[in-house]
Amino acid sequence: MHWCLELGRRGRGLTRLAAVLVLLWPLGAAADELVMTDHAGLIRSLLPTVVNITAKAEVADETSAVTAAAAQPGQSYRVMTLAGSGFVVDPAGVIVTNWHVVNGAFEIYVTFSDGTRAKAEVLNAARIVDIALLKVSLGHQLAAVRWGDSEKVQIGDPVFAIGNPLGVGMSVSSGIVSALNRNIMDTPYDDFIQTDAAINHGNSGGPLFDMKGEVIGVNTALISTTTASAGLGFAIPANDARFVVERLQHYGWVRPAWLGVKVQQLTPEMATALGMDDTRSSIVAWVIDGGPAAKAGLKVGDVILRFGGKSPSDERALLRTIAATMPGTPVTITILRKGKQMELPVTLTEWPKTQWEERDAPTRVTAPRWNVPPDLGLTVEPLTDALRAKNELPRGPRGVLVSGVAQDTDAARRGLSIGDVIIQVGDVPVSNEEEMIRENERARAEGRSYAM
Repeated sequence: MHWCLELGRRGRGLTRLAAVLVLLWPLGAAADELVMTDHAGLIRSLLPTVVNITAKAEVADETSAVTAAAAQPGQSYRVMTLAGSGFVVDPAGVIVTNWHVVNGAFEIYVTFSDGTRAKAEVLNAARIVDIALLKVSLGHQLAAVRWGDSEKVQIGDPVFAIGNPLGVGMSVSSGIVSALNRNIMDTPYDDFIQTDAAINHGNSGGPLFDMKGEVIGVNTALISTTTASAGLGFAIPANDARFVVERLQHYGWVRPAWLGVKVQQLTPEMATALGMDDTRSSIVAWVIDGGPAAKAGLKVGDVILRFGGKSPSDERALLRTIAATMPGTPVTITILRKGKQMELPVTLTEWPKTQWEERDAPTRVTAPRWNVPPDLGLTVEPLTDALRAKNELPRGPRGVLVSGVAQDTDAARRGLSIGDVIIQVGDVPVSNEEEMIRENERARAEGRSYAM
């Protein structure tokens, strides 16, 4: 086993991930070979637009759900590697992924299908809708995806996903659109496209393509009784994702419009109580003082039938419609109050920025300062016959036995532990601590960042 230990400053490496191609769609016996070739060519043309993402985040030792920033004083922590996917939306190097892929990460790298690896930085994010923008600089223009129109997507349409499932590398899976407008209670705006194309952990943030090679969704979640795909994958519709991405690029935040109400779905029981037959509406549960709705005269108990000429099917659709409206736009709201329809004119304002900063702004994470002492935090002793017998080690090469590893050092982070035997540093055998430190110092003097 090899370890590569940091010597005091960071270096860069290259990781190559294999591309796995599969047939996208089952073709009948009558289908000609040209059609299959076109599908394969389409996939190959899109691979350069997709990236694998590797992110490193600090987590408390007790549970991976607790970040080091939230750990209790004195609580130890470790580094966890997160795997995800993304796709290029701007040739200048802007990449879309899910926020949960890079949440808490202090180091992010993206790997392209040709093996090119680059460090990425978070440009901005919308935590509520789970979208993040990354930026890479490679000194040249990148191949970017084409957005599709998710409003035209229909149940049964063939689709395929490209991503980094389970961290194995660039992979392709295919299937159909299983359902639309799914509510998995992930966000207040849920409108997921459901697909049976294999979506696993690591596919998050990757694109869901239609057969024209256009992005119709951002793969985000799966539901399964196990840790693997059960054919229930969910993608944020492209129109919703594109709206968020363009707002983040233009304004630095989503900048949604604000009505100043809390609404809930009209249930069958509520509809009966109100003498209504149709539940495809939202009922006002609260009106915020001083907001646009309060100024327009909207009241608790009002049923919102239409908003700006549209008839949102549920409260999630209403919230999406409100958010997508440009602040300052005058809108007519049609309501039902005490059995009578009324029209109320209202001018939407900008969602209060302070609320966004509290709930939706990305959390900035600084890289940890790893302790890199001259001995790398390792306590070693010569490997004598007595120590070989005590530790049940076979006779073989000379080396030094690791008898201690200091906490919060790069050596501990890389996985060295008590009982390991260090046979050599670089290509030089070592038999005592002085020789080990000497080779470390030689590597430092040569300007190298790591010692093997």
